[in-house]
Amino acid sequence: MIFIILGSQKFQFNRLLQEVDRLISVNKIAGRLVFAQTGFSDYKPRSFDFKPFLNTEEFDGKIAESKIVITHGGTGSIISGLKKHKKLIVVPRSAHYGEHVDNHQFEIAQQFEQAALLCAIADVAELENALKVVEEAEFKKYVSNTPAFIKTIEAYIEKMEHLDPIK
Repeated sequence: MIFIILGSQKFQFNRLLQEVDRLISVNKIAGRLVFAQTGFSDYKPRSFDFKPFLNTEEFDGKIAESKIVITHGGTGSIISGLKKHKKLIVVPRSAHYGEHVDNHQFEIAQQFEQAALLCAIADVAELENALKVVEEAEFKKYVSNTPAFIKTIEAYIEKMEHLDPIK
């Protein structure tokens, strides 16, 4: 299954949904194998199932069922897929199309791609090829840096607790 994640920001991402519909219509993707969390997009997919928002249980279930995750460039969505060891295609939202306030998602996607964790594309027109690429690709396993970050904070707090207070 392909799970499409468009996040919960109050911006549409109709271009991506329309491209998936187009790929299904020309038999490049099997529509019955696609599900989208469409967020605030106002385009209603014709060829695949969708729901604007999913609760945590539904979201986790769709991630677990999926082989490939196609997501916008939000870090939360990207990390959710990587933690579950899914093959990801990241399609950043563009300010040019009113999909976000700026183009920071391009930078996020590029950083994750440079780390060999996923496939990032700059435009929805590249999606068909990206689907072929991720089928064959072997990405690095995502390792969270959170435990190291927590240890650093704990060490700092412990150090601060041992300092004499200012008199």
